[in-house]
Amino acid sequence: MTDNWKTRTALVHGGTARSQWGEVSEAIFLTQGFVYDSAEAAEARFIQTGPDEYIYARYGNPTVAMFEKRIAMIEGAEDAFATASGMAAVSGALTSMLKAGDHVVSARALFGSCLYVLNDVLTRYGVEVTFVDGTDLGQWEEAIRPDTTAVFFETIANPTLDVVDLEAVAKLAHAHGAKVIVDNVFATPVFSRAIEQGADVVVYSATKHIDGQGRALGGVIMGTRDFIRGTVEPYMKHTGGSMSPFNAWIMLKGLETIDLRVRAQAASALALTEALQGHPKVKRAIYPGHASHPQHDLTMHLMGKGGTVVALDLQGQAEAFRFINALKIVLISNNLGDTKSIITHPATTTHQRLPEDQRMSLGITPGLVRLSLGIEDPDDLIADIRQALDAI
Repeated sequence: MTDNWKTRTALVHGGTARSQWGEVSEAIFLTQGFVYDSAEAAEARFIQTGPDEYIYARYGNPTVAMFEKRIAMIEGAEDAFATASGMAAVSGALTSMLKAGDHVVSARALFGSCLYVLNDVLTRYGVEVTFVDGTDLGQWEEAIRPDTTAVFFETIANPTLDVVDLEAVAKLAHAHGAKVIVDNVFATPVFSRAIEQGADVVVYSATKHIDGQGRALGGVIMGTRDFIRGTVEPYMKHTGGSMSPFNAWIMLKGLETIDLRVRAQAASALALTEALQGHPKVKRAIYPGHASHPQHDLTMHLMGKGGTVVALDLQGQAEAFRFINALKIVLISNNLGDTKSIITHPATTTHQRLPEDQRMSLGITPGLVRLSLGIEDPDDLIADIRQALDAI
């Protein structure tokens, strides 16, 4: 029945499993364990757990399973494992499949915590990591070797909004038998076609657009059923990174409206970028969905839209701080994908642990601000941005 559902229908109804009470809203099973009819039944459950049988909330839960089924359906993945946070998804996807002596090639432009996992954690345990400019296919081709186990990148880099050619990198990786793992947060599940375009594993921070209202942490790893249940699940359930049932319920509620929210946010992002073209206080307004972006054509091919985030490059940190402090609608925080518009100064917050020369090489200048567009009226947002620029 669900094969012919369009996205918005699947986002509301996909994966729903009702209890005997026939509730309309998905039930929250706030329990850490489950009861068996007999000792023999408990023994049988631990030997072989069926699709609707549960042992312990760290291993699986009916509410969490509904979220996993729904998000996998939207992404076009065979299966999913819901995690406690977006970083639990990133570290779980990588660590569950890697061992000492393996080789990973990663784009250099990453969220600070992703960089920490690759550069500090994995290398500590004997994994070799090579970093490349994600937008340079020549560097990918040179770095990927016959013994490369996996490649990793953000489809749209945080916060510089560089776009990686997913199809081309996947082709290079698969030629050597390497798995392609993508952090797809900025693409969103609404605009993503990552698995269709060659990704083997897709991870999201559900904290961002999937919740979309700043309420809870969460993440998800998606891929083939063999990878999720054979590689990810054993690692995650024993190391404790699984999602709580209450947070899974919040994410289910978020999925119901994500298509409406994200499309409105992307429209506002484009309108703002157009409004700021040629503004004397803005060195660059960076948005993959605008024709001025150097990878605009690639973005349209991969996603059809440019996402919900705009980066503005101002003259320097002092100007950036004056601009941020003058905003009246836009909030200062370090989340993104929220219904409320949020601004961040990456060089002093999310990416402050990077050495200055590394930040500059990535394009994270002292004047760069990351603006996540919410669902406020776009005219109000543009007016707020303009009056704050006047304050510089």
